Amino acid sequence: MSHPGVRRTTWNALRARRRELGGLAGWSVVESLPALLGGVLVARAVDQGFLVGRFGTGLAWLAGLAAAVLVGAVGTGRVYRGLGAVVEPFRDELATRVVRAALDGATRPGGRADSAAVTRLTHQVEVVRDTFGGLLMVVRGFLFTAGSALLGLLSLAPLLAGAVAVPLVAGLVVFAAGLPAMVAHQRAQVRAGEDLGRSAATALGGHRDVVACGAQDRVVDDVGRRVTAQARTERTLARMAALRSLSLGVGGWLPVVVLLLAVPWLVRNGMSTGAVLGALVYVTTGLQPALHAIVVGVGGGGLRYVVTLDRILRACPVPGDDAGPTAGTAPPPVAHAAPGTAAPPAVRLRGVTFRYGPHARPVLADLTLALSAGEHLAVVGPSGAGKSTLAALIAGLARPDSGTVHLAGAPVAALAPAALARLRVLVPQEGYVRSGSLDDNLRYLCPDVDEAALERAVDALGARPLVSRLGGLGAAIEPGALSAGERQLVAAVRAYVAPAPLVILDEATCHLDPVLEATVEDAFGRRPGTLVVVAHRISSATRADRVLVFDDDGPVLGTHQELLARSPTYRELVGLWEHVPVPSGVPLGGP
Repeated sequence: MSHPGVRRTTWNALRARRRELGGLAGWSVVESLPALLGGVLVARAVDQGFLVGRFGTGLAWLAGLAAAVLVGAVGTGRVYRGLGAVVEPFRDELATRVVRAALDGATRPGGRADSAAVTRLTHQVEVVRDTFGGLLMVVRGFLFTAGSALLGLLSLAPLLAGAVAVPLVAGLVVFAAGLPAMVAHQRAQVRAGEDLGRSAATALGGHRDVVACGAQDRVVDDVGRRVTAQARTERTLARMAALRSLSLGVGGWLPVVVLLLAVPWLVRNGMSTGAVLGALVYVTTGLQPALHAIVVGVGGGGLRYVVTLDRILRACPVPGDDAGPTAGTAPPPVAHAAPGTAAPPAVRLRGVTFRYGPHARPVLADLTLALSAGEHLAVVGPSGAGKSTLAALIAGLARPDSGTVHLAGAPVAALAPAALARLRVLVPQEGYVRSGSLDDNLRYLCPDVDEAALERAVDALGARPLVSRLGGLGAAIEPGALSAGERQLVAAVRAYVAPAPLVILDEATCHLDPVLEATVEDAFGRRPGTLVVVAHRISSATRADRVLVFDDDGPVLGTHQELLARSPTYRELVGLWEHVPVPSGVPLGGP
């Protein structure tokens, strides 16, 4: 389904410009005069002029038709002028929405610039503007042109008007019946393209891991399947053009057939030659073009309008987009702790909801989670699902909009910074290293740690080669001279010796190779205390007691095996790592 705001946004844009739409309708009546009068004037010109030898009378009636065409042309010009008064303000509102969302995302705490905002502003907004204007024109044109042609036909031959209206309505019904399928296939084509983009980006971004694990053929096959899926949706979408042709055939050409077949009967019942010719004018110059315009316009531009506006609304939420659940919707997902956990839990979240900005869509909604002391939890899911947000909430760096977060039974919101630091340590993706000695960096969170404990931590986390390369614990280091992985390793040893009972690793090993990452996580798994790992690689989940996966329907908690059975998202994440040879020495079991 499309974003519910597509219909609401479109309706609000039209309702806010009722006066302009009224003017547009008025000039549309003027524009449709040729469609209304064309058949009647042609019939008069033939019956009262040319067939009875009165060429002047016939030409006079045709002159009336020419005058109606000129008046209609004036109406057409005013229609296009009035169209801008409806479309351009809507475009400006969308542009403002995109810019505001981009600024909010870049300036909020923890936010970042969205490079896609430029594409939305320069391409997607213009697509919506053009297709919105096109839809207004074709829908308005069909209503007034087809309506005028049917009224004119009714004035010539009421029975014939009814006979022509039946296939016209049938063609519209065929088109309307196929429209949901067209929308679904259009959306499937967009999703297939996005899946292909994500799959290719993941393969390119993780090429080192792919090569290290010998998974090249598997990754190539996965990307190939995405390419095939996108090609299949493109072909299906192209075949939907046959449905449009069917509706045009039924609604546009069948009335002509009906008219031609009915001519003998109409003539026998007193219908004149001019009236027959006028009826043909109404069908071929009024009904047929109007039907063709709406089928092609809605079937092409209409689908692009819905899909593109849907993408803008999802990426740039405004007040009203994040309304709560309505009657009949499923309750928000809740992750429950396993029975028998100790009280108080090491970590407890109750009904936590968090959003970036008062009007943004919730990143986490009514999440409940409990971790017992000593438990090892892995948090996995696609980018942007809320994994780092959850880590920040547990660490007390972000406050929920509603709900509570407790560490060791104490409410995080009520803890002073020093008390909070004694309960948890967070290691982010970018490891912080300051100028000075390596020893000072490793003791940063625990200055009193003894030398032997520090040496054991270095060995446990596989940092001995780094320490040796730098010249020992007393060596001076320059942060810029260390690689991203080396900085992460220093930060990991620092957190390992910290006294806090809770360690949160927020993709803190993403720059390490798989062997060293497994060594670090295995060491933290044996460390006394509770461990939360926001996983960079799905292999981290196999080392955890339980896994929290951000599924399409919300967070789902369970063991590795349970989630393989329950979560499609988890199975997809695991897919690239199943049956992949693991380098020797990499522990994959739980601690």
